[in-house]
Amino acid sequence: MAFEGLADRLQGTLQKIRGKGKVSESDVKEMMREVRLALLEADVNFKVVKDFVKRVSERAVGQEVMKSLTPGQQVIKVVQEELTALMGGEQSKIAVAKRPPTVIMMVGLQGAGKTTTTGKLANLLRKKHNRKPLLVAADIYRPAAIDQLQTLGKQLNMPVFSLGDQVSPVEIAKQAIEKAKEEHHDYVLIDTAGRLHIDEELMDELKQVKEVARPDEIFLVVDAMTGQDAVNVAQSFNDLLGLTGVVLTKLDGDTRGGAALSVKAVTNTPIKFVGLGEKLDALEAFHPERMASRILGMGDVLSLIEKAQASVDEDKAKELEKKFKSMSFTFDDFLEQLAQVRKMGPLDEILGMLPGANKMKGLKNVQVDDKQIGHVEAIIRSMTKVEREQPEIINSSRKKRIAKGSGRTVQEVNRLLKQFEDMKKMMKQMTNMSKGKKKGFKFPFM
Repeated sequence: MAFEGLADRLQGTLQKIRGKGKVSESDVKEMMREVRLALLEADVNFKVVKDFVKRVSERAVGQEVMKSLTPGQQVIKVVQEELTALMGGEQSKIAVAKRPPTVIMMVGLQGAGKTTTTGKLANLLRKKHNRKPLLVAADIYRPAAIDQLQTLGKQLNMPVFSLGDQVSPVEIAKQAIEKAKEEHHDYVLIDTAGRLHIDEELMDELKQVKEVARPDEIFLVVDAMTGQDAVNVAQSFNDLLGLTGVVLTKLDGDTRGGAALSVKAVTNTPIKFVGLGEKLDALEAFHPERMASRILGMGDVLSLIEKAQASVDEDKAKELEKKFKSMSFTFDDFLEQLAQVRKMGPLDEILGMLPGANKMKGLKNVQVDDKQIGHVEAIIRSMTKVEREQPEIINSSRKKRIAKGSGRTVQEVNRLLKQFEDMKKMMKQMTNMSKGKKKGFKFPFM
């Protein structure tokens, strides 16, 4: 998960104060010293950290905390609210022009993932908002950029407007918008040129494109892994172009996450979307309050439910729930579950959305990649139909055959059989729980 180091540090610090019946000024001071260090280590801008610590400290020793019944929890609530405010307060929605098409200019330095993000955004607009986007190849300086956008267009089955690399980006933008009006596209996404660094020539050209295209949105695509540099780039582009939003890419990488916490505060430009992987559906709207909850270990159940609703077949889910209750769940059902969960995205990301998942035994450092899931699928597919339905008949000679057929070891086969039995027992308990105390509750994976 993004912000992993920061999340661990903050959660550890807040844990000390969580259950306190009384919170003194020295408790708050000690906690804020730790919070300050955690934020600076995560590469959050120094001035942003200073302001954040000041605001939290003032509120944490104020009336709302000291007079509350649970001061420790109230302090955590203050930290969560201020962290949410720091990242923009509430979700900043994408613009919709009064008269279509809505024009979006995608800008940024080379290597930030601008062209791929343009494709991902078009995909999201079509899937989630039922829009009809037109992709525009206006990066005429990087030879592969036009080809890359056209390849993405083919993968997404979406039109790409291009006039090659001998026509000026200003003319390309102008003609693309005319084309979009003729063909009734409601969004135009202009993939502009990037440079290895900000220069006058690049900015002049972008200003000219802006003048002709009159965009409703100017999105800066920045690589979250560049840390503080991402904030400096955002500030430069904002000063010269007047950005309306930032898209942070590679937020799923091994990043300290400071960029996401600093961008809004330094440039006053909202983070609109975050890229969380390579796939073309790995772009999500940015929700500051959900991200704050995840950083503080409170989970992100809303995003989890949204993912489940978009990916899981409801009829199949009901059928599976019945099978769990009656303990008739088979390896064939398990294969189907794996396919449904895979649609939702990387498993470690999904687990990160569960409240307190990082505190659960065995889930703390879980890392499940597609390769491991592939190994599990290979073992199951090497079983006969009867073995999948009645795993208890799998003796040592059958295990050897399954291991050989799947290219895995007998130990891995044994491990899977044991995990499968444990999972069946656990799921039975969970469905009974949901039937009891929490009537009407449905687990997202069911």
